[in-house]
Amino acid sequence: MLSIVTLISGRGSNFEAIVKTAQKEQWPVKFAGVIANHSAAKGLDFARSQGIPAVVVEHKEHASREAFDAALIEQIDALRADLVVLAGFMRILTPGFIRHFEGRLVNIHPALLPAFPGLHTHERALEAGVKEHGATVHFVTEGVDEGPIICQASIPVLDGDDPDTLAARVLTAEHQIYPRAVKWFLDGRLRIEGNQVKLQPPESQFFKL
Repeated sequence: MLSIVTLISGRGSNFEAIVKTAQKEQWPVKFAGVIANHSAAKGLDFARSQGIPAVVVEHKEHASREAFDAALIEQIDALRADLVVLAGFMRILTPGFIRHFEGRLVNIHPALLPAFPGLHTHERALEAGVKEHGATVHFVTEGVDEGPIICQASIPVLDGDDPDTLAARVLTAEHQIYPRAVKWFLDGRLRIEGNQVKLQPPESQFFKL
């Protein structure tokens, strides 16, 4: 049985979506722990309510990003994670951390990459006048939001949308595709070929919602 460790900074709604989907579909998986970079992260409460170990590694208690990431690596390795899931983890990870978990570190980004990497994706999408927006699950590499794409979901941008309404609909899409991508990983169906992710056996990795 494979095990997952999730990193959060806030409410961890994608983590909650993954756990609830796993429970509903009875995945053979162990949620080995949730790690937050500060004790106020609301997702810790959900983890505890599910009997999932909840750990805080305070980034402010470490003198550098490298020291913080070293502490994270030690904690994650102690939990024996097969997959590390970033679910609203608002820290930029060092190259050493990313290399340590290469091929088993995933993230979800609230945009259709390669469009709108980084922050404030919904505001930027509206400013650009795009007609579709969405979310992307990808493997994490050293380039910010540049890793191989596992799957994407698109939603239409509606007349009258503002950043909040758009963000809410994108979040709903995230909650649908992140559990799917995690399950594909657990089932051993993902193959990284260059900067592409192939799904075996093949099925659509793009969803219009």
